[in-house]
Amino acid sequence: MKVTRLLALLTTMSLFSVFASADPLKVGDAAPAATGVTDTGAKLALADVYKKQPYTLVYFYPKADTPGCTKQGCSLRDSYEALTKKGVAVIGVSHDDVAAQAAFKAKYNLPFTLIADMDKAFMNAFGVPSAMPMTDMAHRSAYLIKDGKIVYADYKGTTDKQADAILAELSK
Repeated sequence: MKVTRLLALLTTMSLFSVFASADPLKVGDAAPAATGVTDTGAKLALADVYKKQPYTLVYFYPKADTPGCTKQGCSLRDSYEALTKKGVAVIGVSHDDVAAQAAFKAKYNLPFTLIADMDKAFMNAFGVPSAMPMTDMAHRSAYLIKDGKIVYADYKGTTDKQADAILAELSK
């Protein structure tokens, strides 16, 4: 009887942990110093990126080389020069592996770093929920960081207008 109750409790706790997630970061929150693996297989620490550029844009997308994610990435690619002139380092993050990130980057000539967040370190650090229940795919979102703080958060992660939204925020 005790074993059955223990198993029921453990099952309930396990199910709760699947559906529970931290709230997404908000404007004014400290930016996380997560470390991950890039599309080249190198390690990248966000804390180091924050020090090099006035702004860092960390954007999350569910899956490389899918229609919405491609539009989002290409929006940032097409405005990359304008973004970098404003001092923005762009970092894309999804649960895809290094090979998928590298192929996505090459196929669409994305000039910025992509993170293979297979361990969900970035998703968890930013409080990004899953795109769909019971998956590891990140919900589309974007965070603009300055001086180690979140200064803009886009919880819907506009697709083909992602760069426009960031540039508009920088113009304020």
